[in-house]
Amino acid sequence: MKQKGVDLGSGPVGKLLFSLALPTITSQIVNMLYNLVDRVYIGHMKPVDTVGALALTGVGVCLPVILIISAFAALAAMGGAPRASIEEGRGNINRSEQIMGNSFTLLAIMAIILTICFQLFAEPLLLTFGASENTISYAMSYMRIYSLGTIFVQMTLGMNGFITAQGFSTVGMKTVLIGAGLNTVLDPILIFGLRLGVQGAATATIISQAVSAIWVLRFLSGRQTKWRLRRENLRLRAEVFLPSLALGLSPFIMQSTESLLAICFNSSLLKYGGDIAVGAMTVLTSMMQFAMMPIQGLSQGAQPIISYNFGARNARRVKDAFLCLLKASVSYAVVLWLLVQAFPQFFVQIFNNDSALVSYGAWALRIYMGASCLFGVQLACQQTFMATGNAKSSLFLAILRKIILLIPMIYILPNFFEDKAFAVFLAEPVADLLAVSTTAALFFVQFRRSVAALEEGEKTL
Repeated sequence: MKQKGVDLGSGPVGKLLFSLALPTITSQIVNMLYNLVDRVYIGHMKPVDTVGALALTGVGVCLPVILIISAFAALAAMGGAPRASIEEGRGNINRSEQIMGNSFTLLAIMAIILTICFQLFAEPLLLTFGASENTISYAMSYMRIYSLGTIFVQMTLGMNGFITAQGFSTVGMKTVLIGAGLNTVLDPILIFGLRLGVQGAATATIISQAVSAIWVLRFLSGRQTKWRLRRENLRLRAEVFLPSLALGLSPFIMQSTESLLAICFNSSLLKYGGDIAVGAMTVLTSMMQFAMMPIQGLSQGAQPIISYNFGARNARRVKDAFLCLLKASVSYAVVLWLLVQAFPQFFVQIFNNDSALVSYGAWALRIYMGASCLFGVQLACQQTFMATGNAKSSLFLAILRKIILLIPMIYILPNFFEDKAFAVFLAEPVADLLAVSTTAALFFVQFRRSVAALEEGEKTL
């Protein structure tokens, strides 16, 4: 299959992977800037306007809302995009378009429901997520406006996945570059120039996402796309969208449980360390998300190659693509871990220059990312499960790390340490170590089985 010089079915796998991954990595990093830029500007607001550290913490407790919106986008699209790629590998373009059309409809329905829920239940949700009497006003100001743009976030994140899944990674990169660039320009104007504070940050974000959403839908309805968004495919059909939802459950759980994790972390840290500990957690989660973007970009760059060749039953290229992805991901994760352990203060200062928060966040970051060197293995294996349509294994691994391991650790470990806030941060690397070990063992068995089936010419999903 050739699209703008991209040949997923032949040619050197390594060169192809990086040609797709580079724009995708850029997209992942720039997409994170939507919220990162907001936090950086808000964290550096002058005391004469508001207290920057409290405003940053207030926006931080809105993170679960942002993650929930992203999770529902992943449910509809990240399950649909790999399946659409597999169908194209089988030569069934019509089925690919049906999957994309049904995903669009699901995204629209979920966006409407989420917007209503967030508007009606903003305050109790934010208090549950860890807001205090000092930060609730900032959190409410941000969330009320941000949630109005749910439809734009859903369409941008969800439908852009169908662009990159076809091999148009450069177009997918432009989607987020347009939105993030606009957000970066609008933030200082609205936050400082018009003195709108956190409300200005939220407004800038939804305007930028709206522009990105228009860009995505215009491309998918135009002539350049391989799979076109057609009106006749918008009608929901169970046999089309249910398999996609099954595969999408894994990324949905991975992202939606980030929201649950934020509740668990914030409530525990508020109890043991106060507002400064919750503020530090905002910095840590921001750092973790930003730092993991290149690995996720590599994984998404590999997805079209693995899915297409899996559908075409080309076992050799599936194996080569995975091994290339694994090597690149592990190399990056190890380098990142070394930098964080050596220079934690530098990374914390990106988000806030308050001396107390920098000092507290530096030691916490070292603990929190103590096992991040293993993330390359985790993400490479998990993404390959999704790319090959292995919904059951992918779902199990998503549940294992966060629900079975991490959440209990947050409450169990403080019982064994005098510094209970330290114990809460320690839960992350302990859970990571156990999860990666399990993932690697399961993947070794399942992947060998799937490749053997391909080599025998069997259709295995």
